[in-house]
Order: sequence, then structure tokens, then C-alpha cells
Amino acid sequence: MEGIRSKLFIALLYSLSMITPSIYATDFEYCNKKKEYVVTISGVEINPDPITKGQETSFTISAFTDKQLSRGKVVIGVAYFGWSVFSETGDLCASISCPIPAGDLTISYSKLLPALAPPGSYTLTLKIQDDSAG
Repeated sequence: MEGIRSKLFIALLYSLSMITPSIYATDFEYCNKKKEYVVTISGVEINPDPITKGQETSFTISAFTDKQLSRGKVVIGVAYFGWSVFSETGDLCASISCPIPAGDLTISYSKLLPALAPPGSYTLTLKIQDDSAG
């Protein structure tokens, strides 16, 4: 835990590759492959796929936890060629009914890709943290 107590559940890095005007990648990976997370991800679904500029896109994350989760934050960050272009923090319990019992769970998140978004490579980082995270 040594200094990492603020990160309780998962840190998920989801890579998005944008080809004008759509994003085609659906692969994901953990930010720290050596760390054991309380929540394990089994899949990420994007709708519509490919993502279209100017249209709302839904991300559905299928996961599993062996512990009950009673609260937390969802932190979304988007980088364009390594530069942070968007970040948002929300209540985990706004996305899913809390407390979340041990077992399978699904977290959904929707966002509009602006019509003026430039083509190129984007990276979306999703972190689920406990309330003490800074």
C-alpha cells in the first residue's frame, strides 16, 4: 500500500486509435500489469463501434470483484498524442447501484466525441478509486 493507498480498485488503460473520422481499437490493458487489483476487467464494449465524431459513444466495462464495494470515484482522462485534453471525476455510485456486491459487475459511461476532434491517436485512462484518493 506504501503511498498507493488512494488507488483501491483498478487503473485501466484503454488505448484508442483514431482514423478519420472513427476510432477502431477495442483492446485494453492494465496500467500496472504487476499489481493485483480488487476489480478485474473481463471486457470493454464500445457502442457505436467504430466511434463517430459528433455522436455520443457508450463504453461498457464488464468486470469482477471478490469484495463488496460501497463507494468510490471514477476518474476519466483523455490524452491526444500524450497531451492531456480532457479529464472528469464522477461518483462510482452514479454509474452503478451501491453497495456493489462481490461478483460480476458492469460499469457504463457515455461521452460525446466533439465533431471538431482532430484525427490522431487518443488514449483513455479509467481509474476507479476509493474516496480518500486525491
